[in-house]
Amino acid sequence: MERVGVIGAGPAGIAISRYLISEGFDPVIFERSSVLGGQWSGPEGQNGVWPNLHTNTSRVLTAFSDMPFASDSVFPKNTEVHEYLETYAAQFNILERIRFSTEVRELRRTDNGWTVEYVGGAEEFQRVVIATGRFHSPSIPDVPGMDTFTGSEGVISTYSYKEPERYRGKSILVCGCAVSALEIASDLPAIGAAHVALTQRRQRYVLPKFAAGVPSDHKIFTRYGALAQEALPAAEVSRQLKEIVIEAGGSPEQYGAPKPADDLFDAGVTLNQQYLPLVAEGKIDIHPWMENVDGRTVAFADGTKQDFDGIIFGTGFNLDLPFLSDEIRETLDLDEHHADLYKHTFNPDLPGLAFLGMWDQAGGYFVPIELQARWVAYSWGGAIKGPSQSELETGVAAYRARRGLSQKTRMNLIAVDFARAAGVEPNPSEWPGLERALLFGPLAPSSFRLSGHDPLSGAPEQLGREAAEFGSIVNSAFNDREERYLELIYGTEG
Repeated sequence: MERVGVIGAGPAGIAISRYLISEGFDPVIFERSSVLGGQWSGPEGQNGVWPNLHTNTSRVLTAFSDMPFASDSVFPKNTEVHEYLETYAAQFNILERIRFSTEVRELRRTDNGWTVEYVGGAEEFQRVVIATGRFHSPSIPDVPGMDTFTGSEGVISTYSYKEPERYRGKSILVCGCAVSALEIASDLPAIGAAHVALTQRRQRYVLPKFAAGVPSDHKIFTRYGALAQEALPAAEVSRQLKEIVIEAGGSPEQYGAPKPADDLFDAGVTLNQQYLPLVAEGKIDIHPWMENVDGRTVAFADGTKQDFDGIIFGTGFNLDLPFLSDEIRETLDLDEHHADLYKHTFNPDLPGLAFLGMWDQAGGYFVPIELQARWVAYSWGGAIKGPSQSELETGVAAYRARRGLSQKTRMNLIAVDFARAAGVEPNPSEWPGLERALLFGPLAPSSFRLSGHDPLSGAPEQLGREAAEFGSIVNSAFNDREERYLELIYGTEG
């Protein structure tokens, strides 16, 4: 049984280990923390969760295909996600393979494969999977004078937001407009901050987590959306997504926030339930981006100034893999935003090395991470044919051509891409009664266990339950909007 080194015991490390085991490999998992779970557990400094954090993805899409989330919470609390991962690891005999409190110092290539050097030793493997995650190194933009800030609560990133109570009675500025920034900006009024303001470079559309009693990720991250991205002009895809967003929660200017760009892709979208109502109630002020900082005073691009006790940056993360050898880094042309990889996974000049969960996206990671893990395990184990050297080289060349452009994708796009690579994308026409669920229902992990290698016997029933749970997809008959959308793609009604 071939041993495979796996670096990281978060969701990606757990998923790849589960499928490596099923394909006959023996994973050895190196985890720097004393517990598994990655972002969902561990000591301060090794995760980015805060006490009140709930997922921004529904429980259906925050799970793996062979163990549905058992919680009654539609959007589980961070501790529930940790418990889910622990249960999953125990169920699939992963726990005993994890070497806790073992920090990897260096990964380097050798004549026989790869050497993983860690605190206290080193081991060789023919194959290694890097699954450490990409949300550990906050990206803090340069703002003139930020180093002079003298507010009592200082300057931190959302990654370090662990003690909300310290901000009670304080004036706080939150920087950014992505998920963590809006979640924390919404958290602060509830814990008693005296004044909360948000500064942003542009106004995004804000999609509430619930729309008409249905989790919004069930509507916006669909297989149809991935097909539309391939078949329709970008302007039409933007129009359709914007139609869903506006119908669900209106446009920001209706709440007193700035008006976003008309094109949804130019503006961007963030998922949050409370932010816009709090803006409408005057509990969060919005400012353009900062010009400079002087002591406690922040000057904004519109000429206004305000004093603050604390500043919290929610401005994204850098790709940070400090344990890679110089040779690997050079081969990947690695920087804070890019790594030369075919489908975010393989490099043609680094055989036997795979990366999991290292891309930037909107939406939850559990579904695409599992699909990526299946692709790697199936191709390494011989269940499917892996990408050829030519495919790897062509894919990396295409990736390099996009360097400097936005690296963010959407969960449904990358999930379908991985599903095709793994040979497990279902054909809706082969599943009578599930066509609507497969196209317009939640992109549930069970939908990728219907066909291909390693199907799951109860997957059709599970998918039906998940699609019907909130009444979003209750039968196989397409509604009028869905019929129009399908006609645009196929030229005929669904």
